[in-house]
Amino acid sequence: FKDKKVIIVAVPGAFTPTCQASHLPSYIKNREALKAKGVDRVIVIAYNDAFVMSAWGKANGIKDKDDFFIFADDCDFSKSIGWVMGLRTARYAIVVDHGKVVYAERESGLGVEKSSAEAVLAIL
Repeated sequence: FKDKKVIIVAVPGAFTPTCQASHLPSYIKNREALKAKGVDRVIVIAYNDAFVMSAWGKANGIKDKDDFFIFADDCDFSKSIGWVMGLRTARYAIVVDHGKVVYAERESGLGVEKSSAEAVLAIL
C-alpha cells in the first residue's frame, strides 16, 4: 500500500443483515466521492470463503477492478490487530495513505457509525 490510498473494510460476514443492508451499500454509493478524495482501492474482508465473497460482489454489482473482496476464513489479519468477534472478524475501517495508517476505527455494536463510507469520507 505504499504508493496508494487504500480503505480496508472488515465485515463479520457477507450477506449478513447489517453488512448487506447498510455497510457495503455505503461504499458502493460513495465510490465516486471516495475516488474524488484520492482513494485508489477499497478492500472488503469478511469471514467467508472465496466463493461466497465472489457471489457477494456479483450480487452487489461490484465491477471496479480497483475494489476487491478478500475471503478471510481464518481471520489472520483481523487477529493480528486484535479486532475479532469470536470466530469472525469485527466490523471496522482502516485508511492507509501511502503506507501510513491515518484512520482505524472498530465498531463496538451492530452499527456502522465509525466504519461506513460516510464516516471515512468525513476524515479524508
